[in-house]
Amino acid sequence: MEVLQADNISKQYGTGANAVHALREISFHISQGEFAAIVGTSGSGKTTLLNLIGGLDVPTGGEIIIRGHNLAGLKRKQLTVFRRRNIGFVFQNYSLMPVLNVYDNVAFAQSVVEAPAKVIRRKVPAMLSMVGLAEKYKSYPRELSGGEQQRVALARALINNPPILLADEPTGNLDPKNSWEIMNLLDEINKRGTTVVVVTHNREIVDAMQKRVIAIQKGMVVSDERKGGYL
Repeated sequence: MEVLQADNISKQYGTGANAVHALREISFHISQGEFAAIVGTSGSGKTTLLNLIGGLDVPTGGEIIIRGHNLAGLKRKQLTVFRRRNIGFVFQNYSLMPVLNVYDNVAFAQSVVEAPAKVIRRKVPAMLSMVGLAEKYKSYPRELSGGEQQRVALARALINNPPILLADEPTGNLDPKNSWEIMNLLDEINKRGTTVVVVTHNREIVDAMQKRVIAIQKGMVVSDERKGGYL
């Protein structure tokens, strides 16, 4: 079953002679339970593509269909609700709220979908335990290492049980040890049934994991290997 369809996706900034083509008619489908890495050099369009898939931006052309829903057919409020319930996001810079502790950062994602308080009290500790931060629930982001902050970000992205997790350079600010720990955690999350799409430039990890690799260059897909390394 396909959970994500990108059909002839294009993204253009500006018009006429000043037009910049960030993406050019990109197409690929991702099935439920897949783990896919989107790779490419800086400026190739990886992050732009992930933002379009996640509904954070709108393509100039083509269609993005998530779990049977065409994102272009959703009004802004509908898209926001759909995104919160179906897509988890993890960013390179963690995007945690500095004034909230670990528990409240994760709980916030539950509150925006109006989860009952008793559900939040049950799910947040369980999720923090899964990412290895059960004892850090009272800590604030400034008191955590980069790897720990990314684990909090993962817990927050997964707390609403989204069928799809999108991660944009999740190891970009981490040392090799923490990078491997985060990628192994993503692999474990994937094995539990979540579809994972990761934008990364980490050649070593991509080569070692041997997952599906979609390579982008100058806004176009140049290869799509079901199992392989960084081309």
